[in-house]
Amino acid sequence: MDSSTAVYDARQVLGETQELIAPALQAAVAGLPVSTRDLVEYHFGWRDTDDAASTIVVGGKMVRATLAVLACQAVGGSARQAIEVALAVELVHNASLIHDDIIDGDVLRRHRPTVWATFGIPAAILAGDALFFLANHLLANAPPLVGSVGGAWLNEAGQSLVAGEYVDSVLPDHPEVTMAEAVAVAEAKTGALIGVACALGALAGGADPAWAGRLRVVGQHLGLAFQLVDDLLGIWGPADRTGKPERSDLRSRKRSLPVVAALTSQGPAAHDLARLYQRAAPLDQRAAPLDEHELPVAAGLVDSAGGRAWAHQQAEQHLTAALAALHCDGLAPAAVAKLTTLAQFITHRDH
Repeated sequence: MDSSTAVYDARQVLGETQELIAPALQAAVAGLPVSTRDLVEYHFGWRDTDDAASTIVVGGKMVRATLAVLACQAVGGSARQAIEVALAVELVHNASLIHDDIIDGDVLRRHRPTVWATFGIPAAILAGDALFFLANHLLANAPPLVGSVGGAWLNEAGQSLVAGEYVDSVLPDHPEVTMAEAVAVAEAKTGALIGVACALGALAGGADPAWAGRLRVVGQHLGLAFQLVDDLLGIWGPADRTGKPERSDLRSRKRSLPVVAALTSQGPAAHDLARLYQRAAPLDQRAAPLDEHELPVAAGLVDSAGGRAWAHQQAEQHLTAALAALHCDGLAPAAVAKLTTLAQFITHRDH
């Protein structure tokens, strides 16, 4: 079997990157000031609250870092050439997670109490800030083209992520959200960073802007597929898989993509869901979180109104678009095969 027809396991592909990147990530974090270093090490699962080394294996899958590494290999580079950019996108992603937990009021991530729930909001804000600055520091010390052009690309993606997160944070109290607005948020807060992960990997591997742009498009489509599936898991994913309470997105009345698809579908289920989402609390006139009895009702209404089916269909369409951009002459077959495996894993996590 040659590399173009080889079949890879997604967890093996992710594991290869984790083996390469994890030591470099720990070394980079070790250079932070002690106060923020301890917080960040707790977030990554390397430290418990009593300052002892953690015995719990947590941490993310490093999807974005893996995409950067594979994009680098796809254009003829080596995995080691992508270490700086893979670290940078992973740090920015984790910074956004720490801040996102504060914004959403989430007390669990990866089956552990979140940084803000454990150490307080000021500490968590500063821990996230430390990771943003560390990512910029790593790229500033990368080879010239990666450091200058790549640094600018990452900063642009970071600004897009922040803008998307801000709009996402205010959508729950908007009476009406269009499908175009919801998709734009997903493109900004998820598609931009995953897209730039692929572009940075290609840049680190020596690709010209045209090839880097092609791989950015692959990543942007995968980012939207990733967000669609993440939104499905936020409603129907079991806690033992998501690391968060079940139906956490519904509880906070988040205007996720399946919810907006349902709300804009018209029909009785859409109207009932709208009434449930717009119910106001008597004290501050802001819609209150859904309670335990309302959560299954809301999930059923999203499904009945077509939101669940729409999200599945859209995720598949973005997977198809990503693979179409990826499968072309000029890219290394083995890396393309691994990217294909990872793309399918991203899109089918809720199965």
